[in-house]
Amino acid sequence: MTRDEGTGMAIARLSESERIALQGYAARASWPAGFQIYERGTSADGVFIVTRGRVVLRSRVRAGRGFVPWVATPGETFGAEGLSQHGQYATDARADEETETLFLSSANLRAFVREQPNRALMVIGQIMAERTALLEKLRELTTLSVEQRLVAALRRLATHDSFLTSDGRIELCSSRYRLLCELVGATRESVSLVLGRLTGEGLVERSGSTLFVTPSQRLFERLDRTGDDLLLVPSLDEVSQTAPLQ
Repeated sequence: MTRDEGTGMAIARLSESERIALQGYAARASWPAGFQIYERGTSADGVFIVTRGRVVLRSRVRAGRGFVPWVATPGETFGAEGLSQHGQYATDARADEETETLFLSSANLRAFVREQPNRALMVIGQIMAERTALLEKLRELTTLSVEQRLVAALRRLATHDSFLTSDGRIELCSSRYRLLCELVGATRESVSLVLGRLTGEGLVERSGSTLFVTPSQRLFERLDRTGDDLLLVPSLDEVSQTAPLQ
């Protein structure tokens, strides 16, 4: 577990040495950008660990629309549904950029537990930390305003180097803007309204069609704000109208 200096958040991720220890038990694979690794409802067995790139998990809410519960980056896992009996994948998984993964089957995980129990416990602990993060996101969806959920999503993006410019700002091009909408679970219009307010307050900068966000305490303290000045939590119908999939 590391701590991001920009946000102060504790980030659960497997270290490089822990990933290296897995290589004798897991199958390595490379995925081109945009490749669909698996689909919701298909048979699952085992768990994936990202070693390079990132994988977006997407739940389809309506035809052409979706919600993103998780973006797995290096040191994080996805597809752990495969560790349950008769497991089936709960989301679609797509490589968001050129990505490399390790795949640890259920059988090989049992061998890993027998032969390297301490290392295996780190993997299990990583999966449980991510489950905790998903439960926290569920809380955000049901209790926070659109603005607060957007700030929470930006805070998570700020922990991933692949979303940042060389000077540490979050870069939101058109494809990442769409991803942000799906992470927030709100319409493009609602997200645009919040970003417009943040731009007016000097927290977001616009350059052409690209937005830049500087991670800062001033931005993240908005998660603690309450009152009528924040946008209300949308209905489930609004959540189902997130930005269309391409």
